[in-house]
Amino acid sequence: MSEPDYAAGAAYINGRYMPIGEAAIPITDWGYRRSDVTYDVVGVWGGAFFRLDDHLRRFRASMRALRLDPAESDADIRRILIECVRRSGLREAYVAMDCLRGRPRPGETYHPANCRNYLAAFAIPWVWVMSPEMQARGAHLIVATTPRIPEASVDPRAKNFHWADLTRGLFEAHDVGADNCVLLDADGNVTEGPGFNVFMVRDGVVSTPDRGVLEGITRMSVMELCAERGIPAAVRPIPVAEFRDADEIFLATTAGGIMPVSRIDGRRLGNDRPGPIGSALRDLYWAKRGEGWHATPVDYAHELVS
Repeated sequence: MSEPDYAAGAAYINGRYMPIGEAAIPITDWGYRRSDVTYDVVGVWGGAFFRLDDHLRRFRASMRALRLDPAESDADIRRILIECVRRSGLREAYVAMDCLRGRPRPGETYHPANCRNYLAAFAIPWVWVMSPEMQARGAHLIVATTPRIPEASVDPRAKNFHWADLTRGLFEAHDVGADNCVLLDADGNVTEGPGFNVFMVRDGVVSTPDRGVLEGITRMSVMELCAERGIPAAVRPIPVAEFRDADEIFLATTAGGIMPVSRIDGRRLGNDRPGPIGSALRDLYWAKRGEGWHATPVDYAHELVS
């Protein structure tokens, strides 16, 4: 028999590795039918994971919040993710870990407490939330009219597949020719966008929303970089009027790092190009990653898990 072809990516489900094209879950499972899933995504760049253990800690916290408990330990998941990347051979990879709820076992009450919980993971070629060309000119954003799902209903600190509000916002942006969107909460404060945290700069101070958001790993990295460079930074409520009047706006996500914005609701920020603070933080972020900041190198020669 021929060796499996992992060139397009590698996946793990139910204790078995497979090429990404063979990975599948049952369509009757609640992970699919009810979006009853939590997940996390960690990036590999230059053959090394970035903040792998931070992502694993957040993934475990999300599982606890949604009462999901797969058989694999954190150490197991760490090895599985590394093995997916090793098998794929990818030096730049988008690496996902999902914990899905199955369906109630035969003869048991139709309740989530009776469902099997299981892990799925995969590594595929790097995915940009926004293309490098878009980042170079600065992203064009809108403030969507669709409100963010209230955090009392769906806690954004536990990564989830409840994307209906974010998807509506993306279509709003698409319909007016913008690149992406940010959503507000019921009080008119900025929350986040589809897959990214949001930052604004006003009078040299960097601010990011304190509510209705995922506590992003790249968001945490931005705050560390601000502290390193002596840039004042705050986590606080951001009313939409203040956001629209910002000196600079930039975004932060695993699948793109720090991404400057040049327009918000048609208003051109600065000279319609990425601003100086966001650009400096972006350059510093990638430079430090190139130097091995928070890196876990992948040993592509040796298998970690059978």
